[in-house]
Formats: sequence, C-alpha cells, structure tokens
Amino acid sequence: MHRRRIIQCAAATMAAAVLPASGRAVAAPKGPTDYATALWAPAAPANYTAPSHPSERRVDRVVIHVAQQLFTPTAGIFRNPSKQVSAHYVVRSGDGHVAQCVREKDIAWHAGNWGWNTRSIGIEHEGWVDRPEFFTDVMYLRSARLTADICDRHGIPKDREHIVGHHEVPGSDHTDPGVHWDWERYLRLVVDTA
Repeated sequence: MHRRRIIQCAAATMAAAVLPASGRAVAAPKGPTDYATALWAPAAPANYTAPSHPSERRVDRVVIHVAQQLFTPTAGIFRNPSKQVSAHYVVRSGDGHVAQCVREKDIAWHAGNWGWNTRSIGIEHEGWVDRPEFFTDVMYLRSARLTADICDRHGIPKDREHIVGHHEVPGSDHTDPGVHWDWERYLRLVVDTA
C-alpha cells in the first residue's frame, strides 16, 4: 500500500496524541534529539532500520514531504508498527513545531526507494498538497532552519540537487510537496539561515 494512502486511511482510525515522556519507554535516544529544538516523538522500531554500522551512514539529501494529514495523526502513524512508514521529522503548520521521530543515524522509511532512504533525511510537513493555506510563514521558516541545520551537520550542499521533493525520488508515484510548495522561497530561507 502506498505511503500516502496509508496515512490517509489511518487518519480515520487514529486519534493518538504525541506520547508523554512517561510513555516513551522504547526507542528513546541516548541523549537529546539531533535537532536541538525538536520534541522526541519516536516512531515504532518496526518502522525504520537501525544500520549495523551507523558511523558508515552517509547522508547527502534532504527529502521534503507533505503528509496529506495533520501533525498529530502523522506522528501516530509512525508509532504504529503495522504501518511500515516513518520520517525523521514532522513539522507542524500553525506554529512550525518540529517533532523528531527517527534518529538521523537510523534509516527512516519515507522515500519509497531503499537507496534513497539510506542516503537521505526525510521531513514531513503537516498539510495537503492541494491546500496551500497549510504552508504558513512559520512552517517554511522553521522547516528551513531544520533543513539548514541538517545540511550543516552532514555537509550537504544547500541547493535543489540535494534538497528535493518526494516526487523527485526515482520510482516515486507521489506528487508531494506539490505545485503550491514555494521552492524558491524555501531555498532562500535555507541559505539565509546559515
């Protein structure tokens, strides 16, 4: 089943909120999140891969997604072990809040292409591709700061060759982030936060 369809179907059945700290017994990071201002909202370990040699993982892309869903249900889908999908981060539309769901040393299942999963960080955004009102100023700004930070830490160039949409992943049948995503603005914000 395709990731978007999984997310859409799960919305009807999931009303889970991000787990409080007392409910985070599994997959808790050994320290703070990779991104300083992110809230840790762990995906189920069944929904990502912990590489056998994390120090050998080389990340050279950031993949931008639009979840086709609201923030909390998206994080809830990643916590459901039967969904077999995750992303490293989710960004909320209204206030730009960032949740980290998978550690960057691990391989999130977000791109629909194993080779790209192994070499990229996935960022989901709350909203729908055909509803540009979800692409708020604060969401663009906070997401761009996150992307700039990822690029800086991993040595990724801040350009359209290395910061791509899900629809640009080879073999993808997705359209996100869609025609309403303002790439020029987004890349300008990524570069200007340096």
